[in-house]
Amino acid sequence: MSAARTLLGFDFGMKNIGIAVGQELTATANPLTAIKARDGIPDWSQIEKLLKEWQPDLLIVGLPLNMDGTEQEMTAAAKRFGNRLSGRFNIPVEWQDERLTTYEALDQMGIRSKMDSRQRSDVDQLSAQLILQSWLNQQ
Repeated sequence: MSAARTLLGFDFGMKNIGIAVGQELTATANPLTAIKARDGIPDWSQIEKLLKEWQPDLLIVGLPLNMDGTEQEMTAAAKRFGNRLSGRFNIPVEWQDERLTTYEALDQMGIRSKMDSRQRSDVDQLSAQLILQSWLNQQ
């Protein structure tokens, strides 16, 4: 196993999907972008473009769980998204517990009230970075 794999991390949402890029060599993740989704379905051509550009070896998808670790409705939606990613682009997907990443992202950005769309995009990207960074930290 090469320690220099490129990774993309995803913070799945029904309206927005945050995406981050990371490197195993440096064990770092950086926010990349956020794309719009309609009822959890992204514009697959946007994802394909990112995958061609970054050529990741592995995709990390955040798994939204309840605080007690049980699954919820969004857990199944995120799993469907991850399975479609893997099936469509033939890149392995691993899952990362994403409990509280959005709150952590909001806290890091100092956002306490309703967000505009640019801030929402920034939060989704930062959440994806936190998901990917926590996966890297556990390796």
